[in-house]
Amino acid sequence: MNYLNLRPQHFIFIICLFLILTTTNTLAQTNGKLKGSITTSDGEPAAGVNVILKNTKYNTVTNQDGNFELNRLKSNDYVLQISLTGYEALEQEVKVNGNETTKLNLQLKVSNKQLQEVTIYNNNRAKLFPKQSNYVSKMPLKNIENPQVYNVVTADLLKEQAITNFDDAIKNIPGIQKLWESTGRSGGGSSFYAIRGFQTQANIVNGLPGLTNGSLDPSNIERIEVIKGPSGTLFGSSLISYGGLINTVTKKPYSGFGAEVSYLTGSFGLNRVTADVNTNVDESDNVAIRVNAAYQTENSFQDAGFRTSYFLAPVLSYKVSEKLSFLINTEFMQEERAVPPMLFLGRSSPLQFANLEELNYNTKLSFYGNDLSIKNPKFNLQAQMNYKISDQWTSQTALSRSSAKSDGYYSYMPDNENGLGEFAVNITKEQSQTVTTDIQQNFIGDFKIGNIRNRIVAGLDYFAQEVTYGGSGYAWLYNTTPQGDVNYLNPYTGTVDPPTYPTRSSVDAVLAKSGSIIYNNKEATYSVYASDVVNILPGLMAMASLRVDYFDTEGDTKTDSDNYNQTSLSPKFGLVYQPVIDKLALFANYMNGFKNISPKKTYNTNGDVTGTATFKPEHANQLEFGVKANLLDEKLNATVSYYNIEVDNLVTTDPNIPLNSRQEGTARSKGFEFDLNASPVKGLNIIAGYSYNDSKITKGGLNNVWLEEGKRPMWSGPESLVNFWANYKFTDGALKDFGLGFGGNYASENAVVNSDKLGKFVLPFYTVINGSVFYGTNKFRVALNINNITNKEYFNGGWGTVNPQKPRNVVASFSYKF
Repeated sequence: MNYLNLRPQHFIFIICLFLILTTTNTLAQTNGKLKGSITTSDGEPAAGVNVILKNTKYNTVTNQDGNFELNRLKSNDYVLQISLTGYEALEQEVKVNGNETTKLNLQLKVSNKQLQEVTIYNNNRAKLFPKQSNYVSKMPLKNIENPQVYNVVTADLLKEQAITNFDDAIKNIPGIQKLWESTGRSGGGSSFYAIRGFQTQANIVNGLPGLTNGSLDPSNIERIEVIKGPSGTLFGSSLISYGGLINTVTKKPYSGFGAEVSYLTGSFGLNRVTADVNTNVDESDNVAIRVNAAYQTENSFQDAGFRTSYFLAPVLSYKVSEKLSFLINTEFMQEERAVPPMLFLGRSSPLQFANLEELNYNTKLSFYGNDLSIKNPKFNLQAQMNYKISDQWTSQTALSRSSAKSDGYYSYMPDNENGLGEFAVNITKEQSQTVTTDIQQNFIGDFKIGNIRNRIVAGLDYFAQEVTYGGSGYAWLYNTTPQGDVNYLNPYTGTVDPPTYPTRSSVDAVLAKSGSIIYNNKEATYSVYASDVVNILPGLMAMASLRVDYFDTEGDTKTDSDNYNQTSLSPKFGLVYQPVIDKLALFANYMNGFKNISPKKTYNTNGDVTGTATFKPEHANQLEFGVKANLLDEKLNATVSYYNIEVDNLVTTDPNIPLNSRQEGTARSKGFEFDLNASPVKGLNIIAGYSYNDSKITKGGLNNVWLEEGKRPMWSGPESLVNFWANYKFTDGALKDFGLGFGGNYASENAVVNSDKLGKFVLPFYTVINGSVFYGTNKFRVALNINNITNKEYFNGGWGTVNPQKPRNVVASFSYKF
């Protein structure tokens, strides 16, 4: 059966059938029950500890009081195992009898401090900020040891906020702002975000390329890591941004059986079903499979617009021996939608509108139709082999293969700049595909030279990308005002054309006269890199890293005139000094980023292809310093930092022909960031962040409105951003297991046009408030979330775009764990 052609009812039936088949055997063997509590040697409850019945499929996790429960156990003698990475496992023999409850009270032989060092936290602190990442530095390194800043959104937080899309998840990160809606078009169809004054997209999964021309589904997300600064040294040139990159970490199989199903429903026709099923395949627990699946449909808050998606992510882990293991991760996604509208303000003559009041935008209008949809099937495959060479060295071999397609209609609405307050509705029909291949070989070591500890990663990286584009040219349909008044005076010919409508038959007839655009681009990058973290003193560490990168592109495969290659070096240095070990750290870093710019087609004013342009690589350098704190018995985790980034050889959109690009100018971005994760009292979790960014063009381009010297770039987003979320769950009394959540976001003014030639158009500041009420136990959770409680009308934008955001909306969610 072709997965991408499944109907919704077929998809839901497969999910239900899988759940039934995997749970039948478990239900048939239910008899006894095992309950217990686990404390640390300090007498504190050990929350979030994995509890496993050895050589069986049964497992659970202790709650915040250190209690656990295993039900439906067959009468037998078992070995209870508490496994903590890096420590000797605690094992206890236990006998379970039918129709009886066996109770245990266990105490760990490790201290509370050691327990927390392996990301097991009291008071649900694991929800807030995992202390260690294997991806940020491509080696296991605790946050307080890392001279680089990164922020994390966990799966638990996504659940608390009833997140159904990637854009809303990102709002929990300090200093990041959505600029541009996901359009589904080729070559950049996913959402654009601003980080530290520079644009980026979410295209890295588990540290490897993971393409999407549409949206990412949150059902398979374990956490989102936003890694700040130009990270070219370890992540290369093809997928990074100078302000940072977004790495999505997916869910992995674990030992034992577990399953969770959920249903969300809400405003604007939202319906979402998800399933998460994990099971062992063999008796020895060496092979495990985890499957995450989701189906979602939702309408727009405007008079037209919809999105329907199907998602399936099977993952297989295989432990061959104590030294060798494999992990195979796959994702299949089909998405169809009518692209939400974006108004593109004037780019070559003075603005017709000075502000939102003059624009008088009726945000309930889409200027479009549901018949003109675009499909974005996506496939990701990641295979990883880990081999323990010795106690000091590990080999990691990874393969990534991604495919993203754009099949359907994409509309573009530029300002006619004719003094009549109109926007043209232009449209094209795409049939394109982007395919990437990435192969990495890493050697990760942890050893001493004398008394000096070295943690090192050395690797080889091959990245290839091929874009196959086939589609029509652009055609003009009609003009519209922001209030929805339509006319058919062709802005390109000056004649009144016959009426056209936002339907496939009408649009296809117009596109038949627009010609076609067909090309095939190929490029490859070959890299070698190394990074070493040296413990000079117990509280003083230094990081030194270097990448050598060779970029080779064919450009358009039909011609040799755009072939291009170049070699770049990318260094990185960092220092960390801990005046109080594992609690307080002072850090500083120098980071480098660069971007090899692929050749781009050039067009004339009619949208006809005229040739191909090549570009020099862009370069960025960052200096940053700050403080990281891990205080109050691990109840407070905070980072404060100041950065300065400088970039040259900037490539921007040609203001005269928006389909073209130009290279000229330099920019500087500096700012301040604060990130807080805290659990001050039992049951209360708080995340908060503040950022201030000062970006400026330091060297302008000739008659380039995007690069006017002294101006804030139009892609930098707001100067100030605030994010906040707090939730409190009652742990005692009549309200036990009930909880409340409250938070929101603030953004300062955002100048999406900022030019002496064009004028200035500012999107106003806004504050959006969200809240939730919920009831949750170890088995099920019911919640009601209200987003944009005050029904604030607000806008995002960048590069001269104006994008209306959702008004007040409600989401009810129900989940159950097996």
